[in-house]
Amino acid sequence: MQKELSLAYSPCPNDTFLFYHLVHESLSETLRVQEELYDVEQLNQFAGEARFDVTKLSFAAFFHVMQNYALLDSGSALGRNCGPILIRKKGKVVKSPTEEKILVPGLQTTANLLLNLHFDKKCSVVATRYDKVIPALLREEYSYGVIIHEERFTFAAQGLEMVVDLGEWWETETGKPIPLGAIAIQRSLAETYQQEFGKKLRQSLELAYAHPEKTKNYIKENSQSIEEEVIQKHIDLYVNDFTRELGEEGKEAVLTLYEKATALGLAPTTDVKNIFAGY
Repeated sequence: MQKELSLAYSPCPNDTFLFYHLVHESLSETLRVQEELYDVEQLNQFAGEARFDVTKLSFAAFFHVMQNYALLDSGSALGRNCGPILIRKKGKVVKSPTEEKILVPGLQTTANLLLNLHFDKKCSVVATRYDKVIPALLREEYSYGVIIHEERFTFAAQGLEMVVDLGEWWETETGKPIPLGAIAIQRSLAETYQQEFGKKLRQSLELAYAHPEKTKNYIKENSQSIEEEVIQKHIDLYVNDFTRELGEEGKEAVLTLYEKATALGLAPTTDVKNIFAGY
C-alpha cells in the first residue's frame, strides 16, 4: 500500500515545472502525493500550522518552522540575478523608501526579509498578493513596491523603474546566491519516506527537462502570464543547478541568510541541529 503525502506548492512556472511528473505520473511504488496550489504567502502561513507533509515556502518563513520541517536537497529556488526588485512609477516624485509605506508580496516572504536587511529594518511595509503590487503602483496608491516572479520581466514595459535590485545587493554584500524559495518536508515523517520523496522529486525535475512538452499546458493553465516567452524566462531563471541539488554553495547561502536574519531579530534562533533533511 502506498503512503499518501500532502503536497503544497505555488502556481508559478518554476513550481509547476518541477512537480508536474511527481504529481501526474506514478514515479514511486511507496508514495503517492495529493497536491494543492496556493500563493506563496498562503503557503508560508500554512507552514506555520504544519498543514502539509511537504510544502514550498519562502526561506524567510522556513526559518520560523524549522522545528517541524527540514529542507530537502532538491527543489529549492536559489540563484543569481533573480532576486526581488524594489520599484516605483517612472518619473514620479517621491520621498525616500524609508519615509514611505512599501508594498511587499507577503510579510513572511524572502522579498520582505531582504528589504528589511537592506534598509536595516528602517522601513514600513504593507502586504498584498504579489500580482497586485504593480497595479497598485500604477494607480499611485503606493509609491514603492517589491516585485517577484514573472513581474521582473514585465515591470519596465508598464512604465515602472527599478530602485534597488535586492538580489544584486545581496550578492554584492555576501558573494553568495540568494535563497528565495524552499521545499521542506515534515520531520515527523519516517526517514524512508523523506528519502523516497527527495529522490522522486529530483527525478520529476529531470523528466521535466527531458520532456518539456508534457509540462507546457499544466504550467500555462496555472501561470499568471500566458506569454510562453515570459513563462520560459521564469523557468530558466528560477530552475537551475541549485534546484537539482543545494550543494555546499547553496547550503552556505541558506545559512548566511539565516544568520543575517537572526542577527537583526528577523528570525528566531533554534536548537535544531541540522536544518537540512539528512534522512
